Amino acid sequence: MVDLLIDIIYKTHTYFLSMNDSFEAQLSDKQLHFLIIGLLGIGMLLVIYPLFKWMAKKNLTVLISWFYVFTVLVVITFAIEIGQWYSHTGEMDFNDILAGLVGYFAMSFIFLLVVAIIELIKSIFKKK
Repeated sequence: MVDLLIDIIYKTHTYFLSMNDSFEAQLSDKQLHFLIIGLLGIGMLLVIYPLFKWMAKKNLTVLISWFYVFTVLVVITFAIEIGQWYSHTGEMDFNDILAGLVGYFAMSFIFLLVVAIIELIKSIFKKK
């Protein structure tokens, strides 16, 4: 799976380099990274900001926190696997990344279940 991601990144990078050449823009690799990642980030922000704003309005801040933690965990798990590959201390395996993220999903479910039970108990005592 990592090979597939690397292949997609390679092909995308090659595409943008060929576009740069065909338009004779003479942009350096760093300038292309600046433009492409900047535009990608703004594009993501245009989608994510309204979504998070809606969630905050609906008092779903737990979902905002969950998405933030999930995003950070994706970065951390990839960093761990890349670190293992680089240092030869383990095998770089996409399934390890998936296992870690599934662990987060499972523990999140348990956490939300405990919170729901606590809220249910609180509401029962408030009624009495």
